Amino acid sequence: MPSLDAHWPIAAVFAVVYVGMFLGGLPTLKLDRSGIALLGAIAVIPLVGSSVEDAARAVDLPTLVLLFAFMVLAAQMRLGGFYTEVLRRGLSPKLSPRGLLAVLLLVAALLSAVFSNDVICLALTPLVARLALRRGLPPLPFLVGLACASNIGSGLTLIGNPQNMLIGSMLKLPFGAYLQVAALPVGLSLLLLWAWLARSLPARKAIDPIAVTAVTAASAAPSARADEPPFDLWQSIKGLGVAVALMVVFLFTGWPRELAALVGAGVLLMSRRLHSAEVMGFVDWPLLLLFIGLFVVNHAFAQTGYAAQAVAWLQVQGLALERPAVLAGVTVALSNLVSNVPAVMLLLPHLGPGQGPLLALVSTLAGNLLLVGSIANLIVADLAAKEGIRIGWREHLRLAAPAAFGSLLITALCLG
Repeated sequence: MPSLDAHWPIAAVFAVVYVGMFLGGLPTLKLDRSGIALLGAIAVIPLVGSSVEDAARAVDLPTLVLLFAFMVLAAQMRLGGFYTEVLRRGLSPKLSPRGLLAVLLLVAALLSAVFSNDVICLALTPLVARLALRRGLPPLPFLVGLACASNIGSGLTLIGNPQNMLIGSMLKLPFGAYLQVAALPVGLSLLLLWAWLARSLPARKAIDPIAVTAVTAASAAPSARADEPPFDLWQSIKGLGVAVALMVVFLFTGWPRELAALVGAGVLLMSRRLHSAEVMGFVDWPLLLLFIGLFVVNHAFAQTGYAAQAVAWLQVQGLALERPAVLAGVTVALSNLVSNVPAVMLLLPHLGPGQGPLLALVSTLAGNLLLVGSIANLIVADLAAKEGIRIGWREHLRLAAPAAFGSLLITALCLG
């Protein structure tokens, strides 16, 4: 336990780190969120007076292992061209624009529930952008819909996004029980998103089959963009086999999820076609460093007692985190201030397992409110810009925020 004199320096480092989480960097310094978290961890270790070994014990290793393993699985599927192949096969030339949107949202949500929303947006955004343009359709509803559906779908499971992995690991939530709780709010939120975005699309605009053929050929060609590998049936089957096996383990056994996932990642790395360095290149190492840094910084701040005092003060004011409405409101606010992963890490020490599903769903759905609320949103906006389509914060707010508020209300009603 640090001395009283050490409390303020630790609190100052904590404040700087979370200001950096909000800003996405620090003025005059070329630092991103991962760099800020790592420097914060380096700073608090001597301030607390602990060793590097003590700091390492603050890191939840099962969460990091689970996150790493599913990054490997997502890389396998992306290098096998699986994501774009699934979307292409679902886009029939006979679909109306609203039907096309429905297929896109469903595919993005289902894939994100297993393979991570960020990866799905990286793989599908260029294809969706070109598809909309070549069919003469407004691209924004499809692109914003892709980002929002990926976020919504990732909330369906405890492996769909990093914050859900963290919540499931630290609160020991059963995989199947969470899936049952999340299915209804996620399904209704996806339906609401489609109904809202479909209003801006024509109901029966004809789809040009020549354009469909052109898009299919462009995305399947070996000379396509580097982020759209050609479809490899064997690599996709291999990845799907591991994914299905892990779902069975998670749903029907009590085996540690992180250990099962790590074994699955090891199986995928044993390949005669895909070099391990190529697969590892798709692992989001900065995100892993972000987790490590925030674990250390948050643990040091918890030792000051300030966090416990803040929670106690809220309780005195009638704002106890045990109340679902309070927890939902705080989670939405924090998720849009500092991003959902740091917000979840701040709240978890003060919650019990019964509050885990609400925290997971609200922190995920809150990411749809603002363009900066989710990395998936920023990925779509960045890749869309390369296709000549601008998605600014106003455009995102107009198209996404009403559905986001609706999804949060649905979740509150279903879980409250």
